[in-house]
Amino acid sequence: MSDVRKVQVGEVQLAYRVWGEEDAPPAVLLHSLGEDGEDWRGVVGRLAGTHRVYAPDQRGHGLSDWPGAYGFERWRDDAIGFLEALGLERVALIGHSLGALAALLLAAERPELVDRLVLEEVPVPLPAEPPQEVPEQPAGPQPFDWHAKAAAVAERNAPDPAWWDAPAKVTVPTLVIGGGGSSHIPQDHLALLAERIPGARLVTVEGAGHLVHEERPGEFLAAVTSFLAP
Repeated sequence: MSDVRKVQVGEVQLAYRVWGEEDAPPAVLLHSLGEDGEDWRGVVGRLAGTHRVYAPDQRGHGLSDWPGAYGFERWRDDAIGFLEALGLERVALIGHSLGALAALLLAAERPELVDRLVLEEVPVPLPAEPPQEVPEQPAGPQPFDWHAKAAAVAERNAPDPAWWDAPAKVTVPTLVIGGGGSSHIPQDHLALLAERIPGARLVTVEGAGHLVHEERPGEFLAAVTSFLAP
């Protein structure tokens, strides 16, 4: 486990981990709902061989602040603030699920901050069919704020229509990774999203499901490292 550092970003303090040589090109990893920066531990070693890798805990998760106010635009803005606070630009931005949608919105909003974009099992900003329900909070302490889950589900059911314009605004090379038919993310939605992002490439790791980087780390890394290669 890498040492955990903290940085103030607007109203929240974000915890993050960093690996790799200081002068290597930066890569920033945004985790999914309910996880934290340690979620990338199975793939970060390989990525840190070529990049300076940063893995923050997003607001409401892990060791970052749990302010009670959540939403994909807040997670996007936190990621922008994280890059600015650390002086990072032209990063390889890699997101999974919740983190992938935040990354997509970031790349559309602030393309100058991103060099390459990787979207793993991104929830496409179309209304969920059928609508999702927020499960009741389990008893006992949780590793993330349950209000974050409620906010994410609400926005998945009724996303801002403007978000569907975001893919066409992405100007950086983009790799979309799907986990195939065993994922709960409709794979035809991923194909549609990839068509809307100029020049995007879609790679499907059949049988991996939603957790591609965990279930099939070798295939995930093969796709990502070849995409990030100079």
